Amino acid sequence: MFEAFYTIVSRDLLLALRRRSDIFSTLFFFVIVVSLFPLGIGPEMATLRLIAPGVFWVAALLASMLALERLFAADFDDGTLEQMLLTPQPLFLLVLGKITAHWLVTGLPLVLMAPLLGLQYDLGSDALQVMLVTLLMGTPALSLIGGIGAALTLGLRGGGVLVSLLVLPLYIPVLIFGAGAVEATASGLGGAGHISMLGAILVMSLVLAPVASAAALRISAE
Repeated sequence: MFEAFYTIVSRDLLLALRRRSDIFSTLFFFVIVVSLFPLGIGPEMATLRLIAPGVFWVAALLASMLALERLFAADFDDGTLEQMLLTPQPLFLLVLGKITAHWLVTGLPLVLMAPLLGLQYDLGSDALQVMLVTLLMGTPALSLIGGIGAALTLGLRGGGVLVSLLVLPLYIPVLIFGAGAVEATASGLGGAGHISMLGAILVMSLVLAPVASAAALRISAE
């Protein structure tokens, strides 16, 4: 059963490597948004440290949405999705494989780039470590939640706008606890509580989102 999961992940990663624009457009957007704020606000380090958690998390949230519309669209267009629906393998497992590949392509590069960009905001080592941890926990949750919206709007005209309207409200808890953990750590209060809540959101998303996305795909494909 898990062989199908690894096959889907390997296939989508290979396709992503052939379309490197998907990888670089998301990463480039994240880098540009995070880097523009210091240029616009100026070199006041106290202000930059104060806004850094919100800037990083809003940028990561918006960047993760760029490729959501294409999560299932190519498979829907070329008939691969129909074959996936007919396979004896559990559809939620195949969907989880696609979302995992999506996060490896669009989310993981942001996580790896974040500590380097954090130097522009004069964040301390503790805050940078917490930011890395929260992004490592939060961006998979964003991909899992976004998968539900992508499945629900599959094949609809203006699907990109609809995906944004559907998933943005669901992203808010991830944004609050992710940015809150970094802010609490930077102010010396400790971000353990926020990180625990973020972990709970990730576990719930991991359990529920693939099943919900699979059900939405069956509805969209009918």
